[in-house]
Amino acid sequence: MKTGTLYLIPTTLGKTGENNALPEYTLNVLRKLEVLMVENLRTATSFLQWVGDTVPEYEIDFYPLNKNTPEQEIHSFLSPLLDGKDAGILSEAGAPAVADPGAKLIKLAHQYQIKVVPLVGPSSILLALMSAGFNGQQFAFHGYLPIDQKKRKSMIKQLEGESRRHDRTQIFMEAPYRNNELLKDVLDTCASNTQVCTATDLTLPTEEIISKHVGSWKSKNLPDLNKRPTIFLIYGKE
Repeated sequence: MKTGTLYLIPTTLGKTGENNALPEYTLNVLRKLEVLMVENLRTATSFLQWVGDTVPEYEIDFYPLNKNTPEQEIHSFLSPLLDGKDAGILSEAGAPAVADPGAKLIKLAHQYQIKVVPLVGPSSILLALMSAGFNGQQFAFHGYLPIDQKKRKSMIKQLEGESRRHDRTQIFMEAPYRNNELLKDVLDTCASNTQVCTATDLTLPTEEIISKHVGSWKSKNLPDLNKRPTIFLIYGKE
């Protein structure tokens, strides 16, 4: 029997009234799916309601796929695909498996020769890189930096040095309620000629992208990034 296809379905980066980030083709694929692997059930159902014309929620088989899902349970998620049903992975925001759960299931799908299809949609990491004005040829994403301030500052200093030596844009993020603290640590740690960008609320009406040298950052009032999804970028090369 032919196996199903595993679709990787990006979601919006926040609540928007109008669709300004997802192609209609992506939404139409989602509207047909009866099996969904989701990071957060409440967020997923809210997104389905926003999309509209999907399979009724009570007819959809939802599988919880997050950082706490046991490995052996993830393996069982292949069952509908092996039975010939198409399925989709929905992240909580943005692109599945990019700074987001999902990679383990995708790896298993490849091992079983299940077709994997990534669909077009927003990635906050790439949108931030596009808008920073830094090197887009050499860049690295580091996810979350250490919570401990001493270790975090040490990591920031290390990333700044690597950026300067290798002409590389360094990209990272933080839990939104710790954004202000991270920005202060970046500005306290980096040299005045290092460039820093914050890309906040991307694709939303409140979108705010600020890109300038540390010296310029320190001469102005800092933006309030508290509880606002933000991508941070630093670039040490002049």
